[in-house]
Amino acid sequence: MVKVSELAELAGDLLNAYRLVNSKFPPIALFDDVADEDEFEVLYQIQALTNPRLKNEVGQLELIPRREIPFGIPGCSYATAPFTHVNPAGSRFSDGSFGVLYVADSMETALAEVRHHQSLYWSNVPSLNYERFVFRGLVCSFVEAAMRDAAAIPMTDPVYDPDDYTHSRQLGKSVKKAKCPGIRYHSVRRPGSHCWALMTPRPVLSVIQAAHYEMIWNGQLTSVSQISEA
Repeated sequence: MVKVSELAELAGDLLNAYRLVNSKFPPIALFDDVADEDEFEVLYQIQALTNPRLKNEVGQLELIPRREIPFGIPGCSYATAPFTHVNPAGSRFSDGSFGVLYVADSMETALAEVRHHQSLYWSNVPSLNYERFVFRGLVCSFVEAAMRDAAAIPMTDPVYDPDDYTHSRQLGKSVKKAKCPGIRYHSVRRPGSHCWALMTPRPVLSVIQAAHYEMIWNGQLTSVSQISEA
């Protein structure tokens, strides 16, 4: 098992990376309407009195300390949502008990990652003969200071198993426990590319909407195309 302390610390560069979110999930306005934690608390309490859907919109706030939410940045809701709306089924570096913000080195890599997981999910839905999915492309600027380089781990390591996440989740749990802000790792779905798994949204400086993309399901994902400009 790879130890977090054995992974080299990244240089701390300012990077742009890419992500896709389903367009049916709008930004969470409450995160973007305030400049700091105190303003958020006041507005949250006020809206909670009149908006019965507020908890569903902002998600499980108890899963992330307020000090880790990057209030005041462009796209704060996009940076925070993965940590308050956690997939209970988990992901490559999470067992479902905590959130991870995944970003990729290019939109092509992000598309390859999402295409794989969408294919896997919808292939298990019976009698779905046709569907159209629209995704919002996002450009995420962040600083990788104090993150660790899991790309030094060879692709033959079980951390990169394409289907079994046992070892990668153990690594993710160790990274989270060590309070490391994230790791860089090899993209399994687009060899030669890299992704980042951020364990906190704190390093994020902005998340800006880019183009929209369409995926067509016809028993399998038969088409992936850009349908609007940034």
